Amino acid sequence: MAEIKFKIEGEQETVKLGELMASVCIPLCKKLKKSVLINLEGDLGAGKTTFSRGFIVACGYKDIVRSPTYTLVEPYDFEDFSVYHFDLYRLLDPEELEYMGIRDYFEKTSVCLIEWPDKAQGVLPEADITIELSYSVDSRDVVIKSELIEQKDLDTISSNFR
Repeated sequence: MAEIKFKIEGEQETVKLGELMASVCIPLCKKLKKSVLINLEGDLGAGKTTFSRGFIVACGYKDIVRSPTYTLVEPYDFEDFSVYHFDLYRLLDPEELEYMGIRDYFEKTSVCLIEWPDKAQGVLPEADITIELSYSVDSRDVVIKSELIEQKDLDTISSNFR
């Protein structure tokens, strides 16, 4: 498993992290012709939605990126792939995801960004990538783990923040 730990500072660097991850993940989902599942972990305000905004805008989305806090999922369709942004914070029962057909999202050429994946234990497939964001004194700590992305790609991403 590839893993990298580094620090980022502020909203701009969180957006930049999303952009850099999109530049690696979108070509992967197209090449593999499958869904790439990214779990976004961290406390409230850690930067999960800001990361997602950077990721989605880097894909070419020109409008406002909305948080799916109340809708659970916001779809973003592009020419030959999609991005599905899930926010499961308000999920009361993982079974709700079955009613909305969550498995269908994982069968397409897409990237699924999932905030609060722990709320859906037992329903979600195993993540291809896990990104942990946590507060440090004057920055955020980032840990990225992946069975899908190569270590050299993670090293390249982290080198943008030194």
